[in-house]
Amino acid sequence: MFSTRRAVLALPAPIAAASVLGACSGESDPNALTIVTFASPWTEGLKDLVEDYEAAEGVRVRIETYGNEQLNATYRTRLNARSTDFDLMVFQTQDVLRDYSRNLWLADLTERVESDAAWDWEDFQAQARDAVSLDGRVFGVPVMTERHIMYYRSDLLDAAGLDVPQTFTELREAVAALHDPANGVHGIALRGARVPLVTQFSSFLYGFGGDFQDGDGNAAVDTPEAIEAYRFYGDLLHDFGPPGATNMGWVEASAIFAQGGAAFYLDADSQAYTFLDETASAVVDTVAYARFPAGPAGSHPYNIVPAAVGVNAFSEKQDQAWAFLKWATGAENCIRLLAEETAPSARQSSWDDPAAAAAYPAGLVEIIRDVDGDYVGHDRPRLEQVARAREYVGGPAVTAIEGGDVEAAAKDANEDFQTLLDDES
Repeated sequence: MFSTRRAVLALPAPIAAASVLGACSGESDPNALTIVTFASPWTEGLKDLVEDYEAAEGVRVRIETYGNEQLNATYRTRLNARSTDFDLMVFQTQDVLRDYSRNLWLADLTERVESDAAWDWEDFQAQARDAVSLDGRVFGVPVMTERHIMYYRSDLLDAAGLDVPQTFTELREAVAALHDPANGVHGIALRGARVPLVTQFSSFLYGFGGDFQDGDGNAAVDTPEAIEAYRFYGDLLHDFGPPGATNMGWVEASAIFAQGGAAFYLDADSQAYTFLDETASAVVDTVAYARFPAGPAGSHPYNIVPAAVGVNAFSEKQDQAWAFLKWATGAENCIRLLAEETAPSARQSSWDDPAAAAAYPAGLVEIIRDVDGDYVGHDRPRLEQVARAREYVGGPAVTAIEGGDVEAAAKDANEDFQTLLDDES
């Protein structure tokens, strides 16, 4: 059975105060390292790894854990002050990598990751390597991954004699066939709130041959491909989604599927634990998994890195920090964390290990093992002001859900998004 206890730690819950493992981080100790992080399955597993490392190497490793918002505020305060009181830093790549690298807060790890054949940088999935790279330089090691998949109720498909959808067209047909609100089942549940939907809309956008930005980095959410994707996504929820869809993030949409209120749910594979928790799910025995379906341009779901570890550029112990990071992210320890903590490894070898992957549902493991070059390494616009950009690019999807003028909304969104990009150029 999939471990729900550990997986739930991936939820972005605020933490009132930092929890610190070890002595005070302000203490100067040449035989100690400090890592700043947020709550996650990888962080939980790290606590066990630290004990082994300390015993073997005689180096103490302190762990400071913060809530997500508190973490970013802490980094900004301490790194603006060029703080040397921590050595390793866990960060969310798509939200802060550009900002942190521009400010020279992250040490360049390119030579380190590429110089050790035994550690094997190439074992990390291609999208994961790309996620921690910028302008050809590597600024972190990915420690968790997350993919867009399709959840569905196998009992409903079996009863209706329907095959698992392989394409967008087949998805819409199956959703329409199973839509039965009179009996408490909607065809599909998806995120519909303006900002939360952006990440899940992304795979639909890629499937239609679009992206948030073109090859030159300019705004591209008003292209014919993007408009078609907005309409398709919006129509699914407008025609076959639950009431109040435009107020739903992943918490609300996943709850509907977990209680049997939707035939399909397309979202991150990290949510699998939600539907396997017998205390909260009515679909434990009927939930099934499939690769994200193909649009006109093929199947191009995201495969992203929600957590990576970098080295503080101001640390006075960068060699020691890298030695620990290399050890903690070696193939053996990644397998251990996948097996014991269900921390979704970025290494392909972890998923290829049958014993380690046994902690996950078999159908889900098959999807993750088959991650290929068609997956996309980002699920949102790529710029420093990503939060504001999501406000803009999510707008046309909301318009589509509400049955409005998608083309006009996309044009306005593209202009606003381009202004943000111009501000950063």
